[in-house]
Amino acid sequence: MHLYLLCIISLFSISTSVNGQEKKVLRKQDFSEEIKDYKRSSLLLFMLENQKAEHIDAIKSTFLQQKIPKKFNPHTTNLPPFIVSDSTIKDKTKHISEQLKELGVARQIVAKWFNRNSKGVFNLDLVKQRGLYNASDFDVQIAKQTLRGSAMLEDAGKHLIGNTFIIVNDYKYTNKENVAKTVKLVAKVGSLLKGKGGETALTDNLADTFGKGYFIQTTSYLFRLKWDQKAANYFFGTLWVDENNYDKERVTDFDKTDFFTLEYVGQQNALADVFSTKYTKKTEEELISRATIKASNSAISKLERKFEVFRTKTPLISIEPIAAKIGTKEGLKKGDRFEVLEQILLEDGTIEYKSVAEITVDKNNIWDNSYLPEEVPKSDSAHSIFKGNAKKLYPGMLIRFKKNLNIFK
Repeated sequence: MHLYLLCIISLFSISTSVNGQEKKVLRKQDFSEEIKDYKRSSLLLFMLENQKAEHIDAIKSTFLQQKIPKKFNPHTTNLPPFIVSDSTIKDKTKHISEQLKELGVARQIVAKWFNRNSKGVFNLDLVKQRGLYNASDFDVQIAKQTLRGSAMLEDAGKHLIGNTFIIVNDYKYTNKENVAKTVKLVAKVGSLLKGKGGETALTDNLADTFGKGYFIQTTSYLFRLKWDQKAANYFFGTLWVDENNYDKERVTDFDKTDFFTLEYVGQQNALADVFSTKYTKKTEEELISRATIKASNSAISKLERKFEVFRTKTPLISIEPIAAKIGTKEGLKKGDRFEVLEQILLEDGTIEYKSVAEITVDKNNIWDNSYLPEEVPKSDSAHSIFKGNAKKLYPGMLIRFKKNLNIFK
């Protein structure tokens, strides 16, 4: 039986068949020394491009050099990362959706997942790699058409392919000098009316000193690849092509298909303030670059807090104290509560996540990691510390944001 026929029958359809099987809780010894191997979500970034925007070349250059956070798998494609913006529209959701569909982004994401080459041939190498499956065992189980092999494919669909996200960033820049001029004008009028020239001079000095730099508002539009049983069955049943079963008609059908879609999750605004005084020697392009990166990072962290489906998992690096490499860059705040997930390896090779505890961020030990690569770290710490009962915890367990206990956050 061909691989694609096996997948039609098995993918996403055997969850009840594995009940009662032997389970193994993954402990510290099951993880690498760096405790970094876990099933990350995948992320692809786009930017709305407005050719009339000020400093558009500097903005685009920075965006091209920007790295996707390490907690995601970068899901890069051959598509251009820029989408033409319609500046006449306030909420660009529909416009972006149409542009993503026209570019065939969903199809290209699927092609990337199954490692499609120039001949149109697919393989499961990337799925094996990102799923942390034993490669040789994976191939053997699939070839033998075993229940275990089917479960691995189901696991890949649930934890990997279905957690592929797209963020489209729309940047709006405001020059601080223009803001400062407005502040000075308003202050002068107010001071003259009151007859207080000294206050005007003080305002002038402050505005001149702190008037360099930019405010950047980023509106981030979040989409997710729709990968369910219907999509899997269609792909493996009518489009799958491998080296042993080459079908030119199927190759052509995949190039033309618009069956795969993206679902809109939501949007989030984020504001970045790049501080600079009149004594700063940084160039305008450097300020723009720093602002773009900080705004992008802030947008991602806010999207995670707002949308549960987009929340990533971070491994604990120790339990004495309870610590993880997450900080202000990821939006960590006083009052944040996290659930601790135990990873359970089932007999068929798939992974389950079970919530076993809750921990709260230690407000006095939040890692300030919002600095840029060229900047000096603001502290010697390289992790944040959490409060909670560590008796059931061990390094390698994953934590995921649950809620914030501070109503005044």
